[in-house]
Amino acid sequence: MSDARAAAGPRMTTKAAPPRRVGGEANEEAARSGPAVGLVVTGIGTVGADGFDFRTALGRHGYKYLPAASQYFLAAAKCALAQAGPDALEAVGPEERGAAVGTNSAAVALHHTMDRTVTATGAGDLSPVTAPYFSINLFGSRLATEHDLKGFNLTFTSPRVAGLEALQNGRRALATGRARWLLAGATEEALPEGEPGAETSEAGAVALVLEPETAARSRGAAALGRVGVRSFFLPPRVAASAEGAERAAALLRDALDALGHRPDRPLAVTAVLDGSPVGEAVAAALEEKVLDEQAPGGRTPAGKPERVPAGAGALEPVARVAAALGAPAGHVHAVVTAAAEGNVAVCLVTPGGAGVTLGGPGVTSAEAGVAPNGPGATPDGPGATPDGPGATPGGAAGAEASSAEASSR
Repeated sequence: MSDARAAAGPRMTTKAAPPRRVGGEANEEAARSGPAVGLVVTGIGTVGADGFDFRTALGRHGYKYLPAASQYFLAAAKCALAQAGPDALEAVGPEERGAAVGTNSAAVALHHTMDRTVTATGAGDLSPVTAPYFSINLFGSRLATEHDLKGFNLTFTSPRVAGLEALQNGRRALATGRARWLLAGATEEALPEGEPGAETSEAGAVALVLEPETAARSRGAAALGRVGVRSFFLPPRVAASAEGAERAAALLRDALDALGHRPDRPLAVTAVLDGSPVGEAVAAALEEKVLDEQAPGGRTPAGKPERVPAGAGALEPVARVAAALGAPAGHVHAVVTAAAEGNVAVCLVTPGGAGVTLGGPGVTSAEAGVAPNGPGATPDGPGATPDGPGATPGGAAGAEASSAEASSR
């Protein structure tokens, strides 16, 4: 396998439910059906740190000692669930609900505080309320507890792509039958002063609710759109070489093809990139090769991609996905992001429930029983930004960026 084809598959730990299903008629129906297919997004919540007050967003009691990143994601999830509808959770039983969250810096500030306490006065002075959050996996645990999400609970920390990997791998888990409903997204807390990347630090959260289109239709929920994510690895030394842009272009074309994008369809692109060799190779590939090649035979060219300076975390790409969902129905949009370490992810967004497909409307290669054509493919489905306490419109999610804890569960 060539370097450029080497997959950067995220390491992850899952908390899986046993194969039995409990709950009412909805669960019995789920037990009779196969893996969830044709996923659509039915709710999106975005929360920014600016002016955020957990008392307003979540309630006055029970949240005070939670780390900020957990508060942000709980608030974003609350907004997404509100938009998805009052019966969004009840449509499936607890063991059919899954969660996936991506982050790079949710625990960095807390780790700094804990280090200072240990070195100054000893481990005995650590707060028993916050000490468990030394583990990055715990930042999504309150979400699973609060909403009874017993199917699985995943955490991803790959640099910059973690939020998109949460969508990708959460979606994959549904396609293999581990659950039938997903809440996924990203959360970040601002980096401490002096930490690498602190000047472009992110703080806030984005959450999306995904469920089968048939289930959404049966309960009268709006299908806000679909998303598909594919990730791959571009080694920095390859990106920095004379062939870097060519190699990036080949991988990007493969990703778009696997996500079901047809070259004869116009494609708007937002690229969340830094100035690293990997970021520059991806930018050059998009501007000079991939998009120009999307318009053969005199077809309408795709146009110049919008380049967004990347912050130090995984939030901005997911926030851009949320923003793209507000585009007119059928206006296909790709959000591309890359990290200096070589991680690259592409999210194809189709707003308004219009289908981008592999093997049928809203069906992914994994759902169709087809092996992904390269490292890690999977589409999903997006939604629009709700109004609610602590919520901001679906743009940059009130974020700046956060940096890297690149070990995953």
